[in-house]
Amino acid sequence: MQNLKKMGWSAALLTALLSAGSTHAMSDDEFRNEFLAGSMAWSEVESRAQEEGTVNFYYWGGSDIINLWIDQVAKPALAERGVTLNPVRISATKDTVDVIIAEIASGKGSGEGSVDMVWVNGENFFTLKQQGALWGSFAHELPNSANFEWDETDPRSLLNLRDFGTPTEAMEMPWSGEQYVCAVNRAHVTQSETPATFADLKAYLEQNPGKFTYVKPPHYLGNTFVQSVLYAHNPEGSGADPFQNSLEDLGVERLATLITPGFEYLKELDPLLLGGPQGNPRYPESSSELDNLFLNSEVHFNCKFGLYGVHTGLITGTYPERAEEMIFPKGNMIKNKNYLAVPLNSPNPAAALVAINYFSSVEAQASMMAQAGMPAGVDMWTLSAADQARITEAAPPHYGVTQAELDANIAPDTNASLVDVIEGTWLEVIERGSNKPIKQVVADVVAGLN
Repeated sequence: MQNLKKMGWSAALLTALLSAGSTHAMSDDEFRNEFLAGSMAWSEVESRAQEEGTVNFYYWGGSDIINLWIDQVAKPALAERGVTLNPVRISATKDTVDVIIAEIASGKGSGEGSVDMVWVNGENFFTLKQQGALWGSFAHELPNSANFEWDETDPRSLLNLRDFGTPTEAMEMPWSGEQYVCAVNRAHVTQSETPATFADLKAYLEQNPGKFTYVKPPHYLGNTFVQSVLYAHNPEGSGADPFQNSLEDLGVERLATLITPGFEYLKELDPLLLGGPQGNPRYPESSSELDNLFLNSEVHFNCKFGLYGVHTGLITGTYPERAEEMIFPKGNMIKNKNYLAVPLNSPNPAAALVAINYFSSVEAQASMMAQAGMPAGVDMWTLSAADQARITEAAPPHYGVTQAELDANIAPDTNASLVDVIEGTWLEVIERGSNKPIKQVVADVVAGLN
């Protein structure tokens, strides 16, 4: 009997070794095709990932607490899985997208690139997908895909299936959720003075000129503020709905009609912004610059993506002590997810898949919420009761509002194909002060993009 047991173990070991060997012997293209076809065991992917050894993770590195979480939690967790995480901190995701596209254009094909995985969403995903620069529809094949809703008949799946209106087609895995949330400094603004609408904001600034600004487009935070203005001033009264259509479906003329009232509002707001009373409106270039203005009471409000931004700002000392969240703009607080994607020419694709699967785990999601203030990207209703409790317990607190109030005022992102047009219109109308009719500006911007 003992000899039979030994023979059984030997056969199992031999099978495992042969399986691993066959995976390692595959070319990068063969591995990709086998994995995407769903004909590969996860253990084979893990084995190949250990052989590859390293995953080069390109991501926005502007948050110290996220960087700490990556270094102190994610790196050791992946090391336990036999993969070395190499964090490459970047200031703009577009730069990495440009590198990926340039490498592919120069002939660096499968396995020959420099980027294994990238933190991406919106325009950048749209660009990678348009250029055929993504590894493929991998997300459904990861074990932790069970933590997300993929059923197209369930409206709750929208943020997993569409990224800024672009179908994801499982070419990226949701990582974190976010919402555009404004903070207010209660040292200067009472509850009754707090604006809920853009009309309220303008009225406040007429009494307190210069005490508000927003990040300058084409930074995504500036784009988001502008998009929320356009939703609120939609002359059709349908808010964000028409902005979910592509430029091709919407048409230049209708888009111009939709955005004209919003841009008229932005022109009226311009002289009331920080520096506006002195004839020189100031638009910060980054989130950190806006944080400094808010901390120093140069502005009374701080609008940016950050569901737990106030909590993070308070514990890091980058927000004033009396900062609170506020419901603004009512009904138009844009919510989205951000994702992890693998480029077509990733040099270590199996290691990237193992890393993404870890980032999508309840273990990683809970720790990044608790330690880095990053909202969970997993869908709570897909989890067990124990895992739901783990995520709930990890969530940072809110200040001044409840999660239910935030959930009641969400709006979707603008379709990615419209973003460049809106950016270009802002640059022409607000930054350059063009007096052309909005319809002409939009037509000129679209012509320039083509």
